[in-house]
Amino acid sequence: MRKHLLLFLLLSVLPVTLFADHLTAPDRYFLNAGDVLDSRAFLSLPPDTASAHFAYDREQYDWGKSMRDSERGQQAVTDASYADGWLDSAFSDAFGFKLTRENAPAICDLILNMKEDAGDLATRAAKNYYMRPRPFMVFNEPSATPDDEPGLRVNGSYPSGHTSIGWATALVLSEINPDAQDAIMKRGYDFGQSRVICGAHFQSDVDAGRLVGAAVVARLHADKNFQRKLAKAKKEMIKLAKKKAAKK
Repeated sequence: MRKHLLLFLLLSVLPVTLFADHLTAPDRYFLNAGDVLDSRAFLSLPPDTASAHFAYDREQYDWGKSMRDSERGQQAVTDASYADGWLDSAFSDAFGFKLTRENAPAICDLILNMKEDAGDLATRAAKNYYMRPRPFMVFNEPSATPDDEPGLRVNGSYPSGHTSIGWATALVLSEINPDAQDAIMKRGYDFGQSRVICGAHFQSDVDAGRLVGAAVVARLHADKNFQRKLAKAKKEMIKLAKKKAAKK
């Protein structure tokens, strides 16, 4: 009886012990909170509303609104979603191969496993500390993604987690497929700018998100599990390239 009680208590505590650092998708991380650089340590303060930097944020916000009715604006709304298939819709064209679990399982596994390292762990400290209001809140105007607004209102704007994910993804995909690095990095840049277009982030949030994304990729390269999965993804890339060449 005592053994069963001890086992029950262990199983009850174990998930909390393992996943306390992981607020979303607890099985889809490489790192723990203590592994990543505190984002407050290297980011400057969010721009003061009386500063020239904030004037640029406002200028970019107006630019973003002007793009919403265009094809680029539609892409920005698509970029806001992390529904199944987001990696395929966001990066396959730039990568040159379909990024689906059916076509590139190792590459998809790597990227999806690092998503919350970049979007949650790496941005959390600064987001929680500054709790910067989102542009649609500051200007009291609707965003391009109204369904997302309730969640965004209680989550800090600085730095942009979407941008960090997009930039980190672009960096790693460029390493896997360097022949397509120009297109991949351009897509990673645009992924961040989509947040400005949606009105979900200021330009300074997006700029800071790119710094955070680069920092977390540097840290991921020191993780043995990431190294193993990256090597597997690179081998898969060679097979994809050979298969494509054989069809020509």
